[in-house]
Amino acid sequence: MSSEKIALLGAIAGFTIFLGLPLGRLRHPAVKVKVFLNAFAVGVLVFLLWETLSHAFEPAEDALKAVAVDNDGSWGTFAALGLVATAGLTFGLMSLTYYDRWMGRRAVALTSPPLSHGPGAAAVTDFEPTDSAGRPATTARGWLGTPGRRLALLIAVGIGLHNFAEGLAIGQSAASGEISLAVLLIVGFALHNATEGFGIIAPLTLDERRPSWGFLAVLGLIGGGPTFVGTLVGQSVVNDYLFTAFLALAAGSILYVVIQLLKVAFTLGHKELMMWGILIGLLAGIATDFVIVAAGG
Repeated sequence: MSSEKIALLGAIAGFTIFLGLPLGRLRHPAVKVKVFLNAFAVGVLVFLLWETLSHAFEPAEDALKAVAVDNDGSWGTFAALGLVATAGLTFGLMSLTYYDRWMGRRAVALTSPPLSHGPGAAAVTDFEPTDSAGRPATTARGWLGTPGRRLALLIAVGIGLHNFAEGLAIGQSAASGEISLAVLLIVGFALHNATEGFGIIAPLTLDERRPSWGFLAVLGLIGGGPTFVGTLVGQSVVNDYLFTAFLALAAGSILYVVIQLLKVAFTLGHKELMMWGILIGLLAGIATDFVIVAAGG
């Protein structure tokens, strides 16, 4: 199979993320729908966090084993890989923290109205931010005028970094001549990415105004496009440090958005439904990963 066909299949694997994005256009979804979508997103992202962290530090662990157990390696290699993973994790988490704060300062000043239903019985509208004039925050200028949209963007960035590393795996498999493995990885990642679109749109269901198709398309490109780019890069570059760096960056950014989504989840209430949503999202991630494992990835 030609490198062009592998790249095309890699693009298809990435862009299955668009399958879940149209749900972001739902008109005034019920509270329970918001709760479930948000919780499902948390479950998918928790799985991605676990997966990316384990794979990000795996090269460093292998290097340590080579030195300490097999007496066939370098402490310098272990230290360098460990440093890259740690730096990537730190940068991924803290850069989004400061970026979100910066974006918040640029947006219209938001204030939260006082609770009117008492502890444990608050309505979703009590937590919808308003601008200084008391209007819903969704009237703020620009695509990123609401916390929901900014959080959706951050989720797309974190998923995009993770998908770039997946693209590297596809490209490197093809470059080493393991075409059948590359194709099976593409199928597995395509199923895997199909669940990630739901994770991106979850915060958008909290906004009063529906996102435009253009905004959803941008989120899809940010989240799914890196699979295609990673496939191209992976066919020409095989480098543990690059692979480690992008996985660690992804882990840090995913950790940040998981924390933010959990804050939203507990705000919305419906604890039992929230836990079911998290569980189903987590199991969905694990199930799609089984396909990748079965492919030898």
